[in-house]
Amino acid sequence: MKWLEVRARVGPGEADDVAALLGRFGRGGAVVEEGPQGLMVKAYLPVDRALPKKKERLYTLIGHLSLIVSLKLEEEVLEEEDWALAWRAHFTPLHIGRLVIKPSWHNCAPGPGETVLELDPGQAFGTGHHPTTRMCLLLLQKYLRPGIEVLDLGTGSGILALAAARLGARSVLALDTDPLAVKAARENVRRNGLTGAIKVRKGTLAPRWGYFDLIAANLTARPVLELLPALSSSLKTGGGLIAGGIIADREEDVKKGLLAAGLRLQEKAAEGEWRTLAACK
Repeated sequence: MKWLEVRARVGPGEADDVAALLGRFGRGGAVVEEGPQGLMVKAYLPVDRALPKKKERLYTLIGHLSLIVSLKLEEEVLEEEDWALAWRAHFTPLHIGRLVIKPSWHNCAPGPGETVLELDPGQAFGTGHHPTTRMCLLLLQKYLRPGIEVLDLGTGSGILALAAARLGARSVLALDTDPLAVKAARENVRRNGLTGAIKVRKGTLAPRWGYFDLIAANLTARPVLELLPALSSSLKTGGGLIAGGIIADREEDVKKGLLAAGLRLQEKAAEGEWRTLAACK
């Protein structure tokens, strides 16, 4: 299969909206990369019969957004192998607190007290290299207590669900609306021998999933804000929320949303333009 990479260079205040827009069309959502040249939002669309209509719709919406911000969309067609090799070259073992995130094709011995997560993100996002994932992993290590019930909303590769189970959660529900993310997360759960602790399901937040002691939602500001009332309702009394993927310009909006949803801010983690907020009910 071939893939169309669509990308746009954006300012800090535009990344959230552009990522939300591209994420509607990209397989596995969109990713925001931070480099020497600033922020770049990328998404990957499969090159198939549906592509022309998707591009027509995408460019129509980009045109509307360009009335507000200066935006230029670039394209590049990638072979499946080229795409896979490109991101594999940048995916190396990571040490994040007590966790070691190890690609499935790397050998890596853990240090004293470290726990290894073996990961192959496939076509889903979530390798631990993005600041928002790193901050979520560090906050999970701080707030997760053994024996609790955890929800990972928008699980992607399943990295936060794996971490929660390894840190001692009694049960973890991992949800994602993207079937490719569900497939990648299930494979990573199996690879790590955690099928007894983690359930991976296709879907989003709903009352039928029950109540949780801790919820990790590494999304973007817009879906976090839209879901905050339901997130609060899904938390047990005293439960905690870790909300990531928030660009700095939207931090105050999310803080107000937390308060309106009956949640109390516990702390803020910051890395570059990204923020991750921890709150409790």
